[in-house]
Amino acid sequence: MTTTPGTRLRTLIDQHQLTLAPGVFDGLSASLVARTGFNAAYLTGAGVAVAGFGLPDIGLLTQSEMTDRTRVVVEALGDLPLIADADTGYGAPMNVVRTVRAYERAGVAAIQLEDQAIPKKCGHLPDKELISADAFADKLDAALQARTDALIVARTDARGPLGIDAAIERAHRYAAAGADVLFVEAPESLEEIEKIAASIEAPLLINMVQGGLTPDTAPERLAALGYRIAIHPGALLAPYVQHGLEALGRLGGTTPGTTVGPQGLFELVGLREWSAIGERYRDDAREVS
Repeated sequence: MTTTPGTRLRTLIDQHQLTLAPGVFDGLSASLVARTGFNAAYLTGAGVAVAGFGLPDIGLLTQSEMTDRTRVVVEALGDLPLIADADTGYGAPMNVVRTVRAYERAGVAAIQLEDQAIPKKCGHLPDKELISADAFADKLDAALQARTDALIVARTDARGPLGIDAAIERAHRYAAAGADVLFVEAPESLEEIEKIAASIEAPLLINMVQGGLTPDTAPERLAALGYRIAIHPGALLAPYVQHGLEALGRLGGTTPGTTVGPQGLFELVGLREWSAIGERYRDDAREVS
């Protein structure tokens, strides 16, 4: 019997085990994951920005660009369910509806939405800005009304600007709004990881970012705490960049000095230059207001 992508992911969650979902960003990465025994994959917006467009993950990609990449990845994955990063939904609730419809047509199993303001940033960068919990609940309602099969993953980035307790409070709000999976981004200690798991009675997703804010935690420990999905966005991208720089160095290229982690990765694709543009026009807007 043929099952839908959403049904396949729901079945994995209902087994009360931890599903590891490596990050994919193109046809090659998706093909590698599909052929190495994993049960799911994660379309990483950061990976698509960096590897697909040579851009940092600071809200520069559009919905249509992400949807086009989603189609490529879904085809390469075959029956493997894909959890797809949809950032902020790319606008207001009506934009969220269009995003959900487009992603479902592309064949995703789950759609991840976050409560950052536009333009968003990678969850492991500083100075993130949020919309209100009520405004994000409206986006969730739009997504839930629009979806026909895909699970809706509600991500809160409140840990950075507001603290862990506020982030958990927002997660409760989003669970009450009907989100299928809850995602508290960037807890900064094992104690916070444990607190999230103990506080939220809903399927939980956690993000393991190499060099990011969240401590690397063994899958066995995450499973024991009750997490259902662990995404690893940089599992393929980080080695790709590292070995690429080493290969270019052997050819005589000079190795750029970068820090470890997301910020260093994004600096390789213009984070400082794009951030300067953003700040320039942010300052202009402040002067007008």
